[in-house]
Amino acid sequence: MSTSTGSRTAPRVLLDAAALSGCRRRVHLDHDPAAAGSPRALPDPAIEQRRSDAAAHRVRIGELLAGTWGADWASTWPGGAAGPVIGGGAGFAGNGAEPGNGAEPGNGAEPAANRSDPSGPGAEPVASGADTPDPGAGAPAAGGGADPGPRPGSRAARAARTAELVAAGAPMIWGAVLPLDADRRGTAELLVRVPGGGYVPVLVVRRRITDPGSGARTTAVTDPWPQRARPDPDRKVRSQPRDLLALAQLTRLLEAAGWAPPASAPRPGGVIGLDADVVVWHDLHAAHWPGDRSTLAEYDARFTDRSAVARAAATGAPALAAPSRVTECRRCPWWPTCEAELERADDVSLVAHGETGRLLRESGVGTVAALAALDPAAPPRHLVTPLPGPPLTDLVPLARARRHGLAVARRVPRVPVPRADVEVDVDMESFGESGAYLWGALLSHPGGRRDGDPEPGYRAFATWEPLPTPDEGRSFGEFWTWLMRTRAAALASGRTFAAYCYNEQAENRWMLSSAQRFGGVPGVPTEAEVRAFIEDPCWVDLYGVVSTWFLCAQGKGLKKIAPAAGFSWRDPEAGGENSMRWYRDAVALEGGEPDPRQRERLIGYNTDDVLATQALREWMSSERILEEVPLVSELADTAV
Repeated sequence: MSTSTGSRTAPRVLLDAAALSGCRRRVHLDHDPAAAGSPRALPDPAIEQRRSDAAAHRVRIGELLAGTWGADWASTWPGGAAGPVIGGGAGFAGNGAEPGNGAEPGNGAEPAANRSDPSGPGAEPVASGADTPDPGAGAPAAGGGADPGPRPGSRAARAARTAELVAAGAPMIWGAVLPLDADRRGTAELLVRVPGGGYVPVLVVRRRITDPGSGARTTAVTDPWPQRARPDPDRKVRSQPRDLLALAQLTRLLEAAGWAPPASAPRPGGVIGLDADVVVWHDLHAAHWPGDRSTLAEYDARFTDRSAVARAAATGAPALAAPSRVTECRRCPWWPTCEAELERADDVSLVAHGETGRLLRESGVGTVAALAALDPAAPPRHLVTPLPGPPLTDLVPLARARRHGLAVARRVPRVPVPRADVEVDVDMESFGESGAYLWGALLSHPGGRRDGDPEPGYRAFATWEPLPTPDEGRSFGEFWTWLMRTRAAALASGRTFAAYCYNEQAENRWMLSSAQRFGGVPGVPTEAEVRAFIEDPCWVDLYGVVSTWFLCAQGKGLKKIAPAAGFSWRDPEAGGENSMRWYRDAVALEGGEPDPRQRERLIGYNTDDVLATQALREWMSSERILEEVPLVSELADTAV
């Protein structure tokens, strides 16, 4: 952390649009040179995979538009391609859209140490008004020869090509790199020229941007002209504030370059989403934000704020953004740094996250200790507005549990946990958005095993062909067939049956997706059959049981809760993010030979996950819990 109050030579701060929709403290750390050696989380392979998938999606859209519009479509990429290609077609490296233009997950630019572009946040100071360095820019030739110019496909080369196409009045410009302005930069998947002159931006994102309904203004994806937009009778806009802010940043960059429509003209921006069926057009002058603020007004206020935060960090001025725990922290590379600072301060946001923590802090309750000392039935005297999120009757006991070092506290004397004669614990492993490659099942017979019952224990239903693959349907069909056969046999013998998971959203999603994608594959059920199973009381989400009957001071994840039941994972590196890395090696996603050791590691990880849900369920049903987990009403204010 920077503690200096002096100033340094003013660096060139350049913000991507995503910095405007994320955490202010992350903007600070991304630009603070003193934070370069601070702890950071390892890169999340799931995010890298989503970026790769998004890049391939953008290229497909570019190729579709190129095939539709021919000479009216022009690209800044070498050879008029829709994006860069790695290894002669092995994969796409993005289309040049920076993090923050709506195409990438996360808060914005990665920390300086993780970026290859020296013009990014945290870069070495650049003299005011100087050209920004580009990793693909030409270097002086040996012996003082002429500068060969920017490398084809580099940011500098594409920026120059964008300017040429704008000057020529190209109707569509793909992969546009806009001139820098003030503390911002940006690229647009597509610029379209509108009647009356000037360009408006279109984003291409790999997420859904509409829902069933009506009222969205759309055009066909192959007809990306805002003047042709009409109210859509079948679609309504799905709220995506980050897309609106990204469009606003591109619009301000176009205005600064003199490339926007006249000032009196409308300010539309378009988005092409995952379904790639329409362009959704947004009016950036419309009041989409609290207080009837327009998107452009909201953007201007946020940009001014984030720019000040970044400049203060870059120059060593007093920090304008303090750490506070928010939802984004779960995926932020800076979380280890912020967590340590919050722990040292005993910050209240460790228990009361987000807006709740801010309101408590402003009311004089700034620490976990101060929160634990409150009367749960009496709000702080200086609290000016009701707290969002968990009520004070939960927050105070959570703070007390944390100070006692407890992971959980019971809400009720006895925890009601559905049990059965035949039980199956289920856990699924997926790789980003590419598919589910492993379904693990643990069979047990609490009501007693009978003649003819299958052997209890763990079973794995897996595909080791790299996802996406049709073989995923085969493995899911085998899992489903086994699960339904086991249930049918239990019920036919007059016994009860239950299947358990922990946080059913993931399993439900991939069961439904598998039914939709692999219909007709042997063993794969219909979507209606999957929905009937999901709605059946025999399908029990233990996450819901924990959420209903416990207060969880350290989080509700299985890795947080199962240790309270005495369970531990055999692999010290077990975790969802690490499993992504193991999977890459297990199927040789980057080439080479598949690693059988990593396949075994993934099987072991999945085995332990279902053993953990079994241990958790049995613990919650046992007498042990009465001795080991206090009631909420028994928690005192004093820390142990």
